[in-house]
Amino acid sequence: VQLQASGGGLVQAGGSLRLSCAASGRTFSSYVMGWFRQAPGKERDFVARINWSGGIRYYADSVNGRFTISRDNAKNTVYLQMNSLKPEDTAVYYCAADPTGRYSKWVYWGQGTLVTVSS
Repeated sequence: VQLQASGGGLVQAGGSLRLSCAASGRTFSSYVMGWFRQAPGKERDFVARINWSGGIRYYADSVNGRFTISRDNAKNTVYLQMNSLKPEDTAVYYCAADPTGRYSKWVYWGQGTLVTVSS
């Protein structure tokens, strides 16, 4: 499975961005998908995850209410809609896939896309 993240860029505080993660392979629809981020000098942190059907979603407290994760299994793509962005959201954002369904075995990773939020 290969993951290709895109959609990052420079945005002012309060603005919005939508990240996309396109996946190769025929089994995408069975994978749990997630988004993570890594700010400069910090560890990679969990942002959001979504189950295979899109019916179960979970968010980090820091983004809950501002970010929305979704997926389109017909397009093999997962999205992260980011609203009300803050400077502290600045990071490289990575998508990841868990083929086990355990919400913790993030086996496949995308290359990351940079989001910069200016104050």
